[in-house]
Amino acid sequence: MIYHLFYPLAEKYFIFNVTKYITFRAGCAFLTSFLIVFLLWKFTLKHLKKLKMIERIDMYGHIHLESLYGGKKGTPTMGGVLILCSILITTLLWARWDNPFIWINLLVMISLGILGFNDDLLKIKKGKGLSRYKKLFWQCIIGLILGFLLVTTKVINTTWSFPFFKNIIINLGIFYIFWFTLIIVATSNAVNFTDGLDGLAIGGLIINSLIFGFLSYMAGHINLANYLFIPYVKEAGELTIFCLALMGAGLAFLWFNCYPAEVFMGDVGALALGGVIGTIALLIKQEFLLFISGGMFVAEALSVILQIFFVKLKGKRLFKAAPLHHHFQLLGWKEPKIIIRFWIFSIMFAVLALLTIKLR
Repeated sequence: MIYHLFYPLAEKYFIFNVTKYITFRAGCAFLTSFLIVFLLWKFTLKHLKKLKMIERIDMYGHIHLESLYGGKKGTPTMGGVLILCSILITTLLWARWDNPFIWINLLVMISLGILGFNDDLLKIKKGKGLSRYKKLFWQCIIGLILGFLLVTTKVINTTWSFPFFKNIIINLGIFYIFWFTLIIVATSNAVNFTDGLDGLAIGGLIINSLIFGFLSYMAGHINLANYLFIPYVKEAGELTIFCLALMGAGLAFLWFNCYPAEVFMGDVGALALGGVIGTIALLIKQEFLLFISGGMFVAEALSVILQIFFVKLKGKRLFKAAPLHHHFQLLGWKEPKIIIRFWIFSIMFAVLALLTIKLR
């Protein structure tokens, strides 16, 4: 909105020319989203408590884990609502409204946010949220509908580009709808699995939002994209504003969500933010790079998949508990140590992802 209101005035007042620059608006988006979350925090917490949006700790009968989480009972949840509202307001304020990528991200965020909101409400009111299969079903429906819209409207091309190989490009055509769905479902669930310790998931999201903000800017700049041998995606640079809004809101939320947490993000935040990171990676043709940059989320998701596989196939567990952070809890690691070490792990993989850009 700021761009559309003030950039036309640049012909008379040179100072408004600054609103043209993505870097300026991205920086403003970062500060705006941070301040919205930080300043509205007390208001949000007050109303979450008033509405009795309290997390129900359920470790599926695992007595040791339940004892570790005993001190978390009574903590408000659904703090992700404030993050999503902050990103929505900030993006509408600082991004260009004529950019389709912005609206795609907002659609994914709102759709998955509504799904997560419904899941959280069921957990609070009935003690049990949506079943794994119902949640997966609705995630797939959201992915298929949005994927169909993207492919049929030709907002993006339907190609794969591979890291390390600059000349290997595969056009998926109509099957890109299913690839889009797979990435959305995988990333939203991976972040949701990770959201089990105070600040763990939001810390990883902050790191990846910074990385993909940088990649979005590079992908949308034809000279930089050609220099780095990454796919040039016209108008993708505007996604930098969305990424920095996510980063700002995430940092402010981490202030209150760090150990010991004053509020939990809930599925409303985890599903939505995981989905938008996957969407951004798809839009800038860096979904394979996300598997590296989001190594922490990948490890958490794989631990769940492998645990289920081993239990069903061999009748025994591969890990003491899944997701992976629970395994380390049962090994005797303290929660703050697990969180910090996983963040270090996430930073290392994010840097590795950036290093691979020139290896083509």
